[in-house]
Amino acid sequence: MINSLWQRLTLSDLSIDKWVDVSYVHRWVGSLQSWQQQSLFIYWGEEIGAILTSMVFIISPFVPSTPGLSTETIALLMGGVAAFWVLLTLADNRGGGITPIHVTLLIFWGISAVSTGLSPAKSAASRGLNLVGLYLLLFLMLARLCRSARIRNWLIGIYLHVALIVSVYGIHQSIYGAKQLGNWVDVESTLAKTTRVYSYLNNPNLLAGYLLPAIAFSVAACFIWRGRVPKTLAILMVVVNTYCLQVTYCRGAWVGAILGIFAAAGLVYYWWRPTLPKFWKSWALPIAIGMILAICGVAILTVPMLRDRVLSIFSGSKDSSNNVRLEVWKAVSKMIQDRPLWGFGPGDRVFKQMYPIYQTSPRFSALAAYSIFLETIVEIGYVGFVCFLWTIVVTFNCGVKGLARLRQTRDPQAFWLMAAIVSMVALLGQGTTDTEWYRPQIQTLWWLIVGIIASFYRLAAPDPAITATDTIKTRPSNA
Repeated sequence: MINSLWQRLTLSDLSIDKWVDVSYVHRWVGSLQSWQQQSLFIYWGEEIGAILTSMVFIISPFVPSTPGLSTETIALLMGGVAAFWVLLTLADNRGGGITPIHVTLLIFWGISAVSTGLSPAKSAASRGLNLVGLYLLLFLMLARLCRSARIRNWLIGIYLHVALIVSVYGIHQSIYGAKQLGNWVDVESTLAKTTRVYSYLNNPNLLAGYLLPAIAFSVAACFIWRGRVPKTLAILMVVVNTYCLQVTYCRGAWVGAILGIFAAAGLVYYWWRPTLPKFWKSWALPIAIGMILAICGVAILTVPMLRDRVLSIFSGSKDSSNNVRLEVWKAVSKMIQDRPLWGFGPGDRVFKQMYPIYQTSPRFSALAAYSIFLETIVEIGYVGFVCFLWTIVVTFNCGVKGLARLRQTRDPQAFWLMAAIVSMVALLGQGTTDTEWYRPQIQTLWWLIVGIIASFYRLAAPDPAITATDTIKTRPSNA
């Protein structure tokens, strides 16, 4: 009974193939197939799509830090990716690739559209809905591209190399100092003179969120990349990214990182469990969790700056950062009470328009709700929030199912999948008390992560139509 309910909740028993057979919309897939057979441009469509998508991850950390300008710049790139996805889909005769994640995201977009229609700030909400659509189209392209192991490796490699550049500059700031661009540390705390690095992203919390997936994927690269030099580079990435995350002094990211470590311990244990001796099958995970807790405890007790920063989490309103969040949450709770079902409409522009009506004091201005969960409720109400949680559950379930299939074949690509799941946990952990997740530098990474998980859902065995793209191509005979 419980298993059947879980299967329905996670859409595991959904017959997507039957829907594809009768779907009017899906009939358009492959409608330009005859053009594909004669077009060299479309013949190399997967590679061109990978290059266009790579540009999003190459440019995003270096765009101007002004939220509106950075969003518009990255949105322009995503618009190009979205247009090419449409063209590629119309010219594709392979089909497939639809997962339960796609279904929940379609429903999420529909709820966002309803919220936009009911919004008291329709113009701003419409812009937010457009951005939601662009992110979802980016996901569709990533989920498609990452079905190819070669392109998946390429995209992750691009991100890791860009993240290394970002981290190196962050470490440079920690050594030589950097101008603090905001009140990021309580002036009355013992860390008042501490430099919080921000690298090219101009915000330490944003930098920390950007680095969380980089750490997870660089650890995975240690197991996937072959050769002494690539593995050495992967280890260097782990060290540099981890150190840079530490000197951001972002408490939310630290919490997210710890949650990610616990998730990684569970996934690695699941991966290796069939090969473990009887004793370690029972005790490996408890021992690993105990060691993680012990290391964290020793670090907090022996490193004064770390201890002070961690203890400030529990200081309540005595810490200025905590106090701002508490006051903003009071105003946000009033916003939710006024429009609980459908919210005020998607997008930060709506929040900026409506929040001043509810804020408790001019001192406590805010650009977002300081929690991705509260922000979701404010934007699209409890209806959208339930769909958001449903999407997360479905995504994790797809990830675990994909990992179970890969475990049967011992495919090392499973480490990318584990890194993606760990990254989701870490980003959600940070997002509990912050909204950097909504910034385009992090949102694009989020959809890369979800796209990677979706790409593994149906790859229990190599898909001939996909693996064919990993071989050396020849020019079309009539090109």
